[in-house]
Amino acid sequence: MLGTHHYTLEVEWQGDRGEGTSNYRAYSRAHVVRAAGKLHDIAGSSDRVFHGDRERWNPEELLLAALSECHMLSYLHVATRHGVVVRGYTDAPTGTMVEDGRGGGAFTEVVLRPRVEVADASMLDVACEIHAEASEKCFIAASVDFPVHHEPTVVVADAPVVE
Repeated sequence: MLGTHHYTLEVEWQGDRGEGTSNYRAYSRAHVVRAAGKLHDIAGSSDRVFHGDRERWNPEELLLAALSECHMLSYLHVATRHGVVVRGYTDAPTGTMVEDGRGGGAFTEVVLRPRVEVADASMLDVACEIHAEASEKCFIAASVDFPVHHEPTVVVADAPVVE
């Protein structure tokens, strides 16, 4: 069944220090992202190099997180369909953004480095191969115009300790 999905949220700028945007350094980049029904708001800012608050999430980090999360969720779905029992999954993604000299810029690539733990050694080959299928099913990766590479590691999960 095919469908169209709509997403709604709210972004509120919180950075007026009394002067508004009277000059580039007069305002904070602080903002909050919220959506109805969510447990927590996301405290956002710009990247520190663009006068942001390093303690808040910036849009570039959130894009990287969205790509990583989407691949993971697609991977878990595909693993189930192929009989691969995933016992653990972590990722350490990196992204590269290049400024264009006109005040803008764009991501040029993202590299996902998922580390997948599977239930037993018979699943290793398939577990590695299905990253390509998961990538094809990731809505976020399909929506960006830069390459999203994968450098997966697949290992057998530690056997449970029997006492």
